[in-house]
Amino acid sequence: MNKQDIYASLDSNNITYEKIEHSAVFDMTEIERSDIPNKDLIAKNLFLRDEPKRNYYLLTVKSDKKVDVKAFRKNYGTKRLSFANSEDMVEILGLSPGSVSPFGLLNDKECRVKLFIDNDLIKTSNIIG
Repeated sequence: MNKQDIYASLDSNNITYEKIEHSAVFDMTEIERSDIPNKDLIAKNLFLRDEPKRNYYLLTVKSDKKVDVKAFRKNYGTKRLSFANSEDMVEILGLSPGSVSPFGLLNDKECRVKLFIDNDLIKTSNIIG
């Protein structure tokens, strides 16, 4: 699905959203320097893979939260984790580095990526990410 397909799907399902367009961002420092509004509502997305490259994970957390990958690994019994490379990102999510979003899961036809959304983010009424 491309961006327009996602907007059309949201519209057809009467899901309210606000569109905020911005260039790709690679870390939270770039977000802070940007003119993106409501920075306290921004989510950060980490696209990870295990060492044998069999399992992929998308962790979505509040932008100000530190992610302890070792603790995540221990809690969920995964093998050693590292960031997925840009080739995997394009192949699996159809996204380029700096633009990872849970909407990319719509392009994961083989359902290879497991999504984890942080509880603190779920409690937020509005999310930008």
